[in-house]
Amino acid sequence: YYRGAVGALLVYDITKHQSYESVDRWLKELYDHADASILVMLVGNKSDLKDEAREVPTEEAKMYADSNDLLFMETSALDSTNVELAFETILRDIYKKILRSKGEAPKENTVVLSNDAPTTQSQAHNTEAKKACCQNI
Repeated sequence: YYRGAVGALLVYDITKHQSYESVDRWLKELYDHADASILVMLVGNKSDLKDEAREVPTEEAKMYADSNDLLFMETSALDSTNVELAFETILRDIYKKILRSKGEAPKENTVVLSNDAPTTQSQAHNTEAKKACCQNI
């Protein structure tokens, strides 16, 4: 399903070059069916495995991503390495792109992504100020 999509993660297995070879086809299909301005992140998964198992060099995939204007990251679904960061990164870039297209800057009541409960930027600033002045010793 592509209609209305503003972002996509193309995930391949770094231990199977064949899955990486499918990225061209997946990207073409995505661009054929989605909006031309969709943001895409190429994600190499299984980064937790030993280098001997790796069939897709990081640099090769990064160069592919760069040459196709894609974001790039390697992750491990097994141990959660960079999984959250991948989603946060593409969401931030989508947000920035939407604001730029509207000629706007982030507003005071935008949500800050963090490991804590979501807060507005002004609440986050106030929390930082409280931490700085009110510490238990």
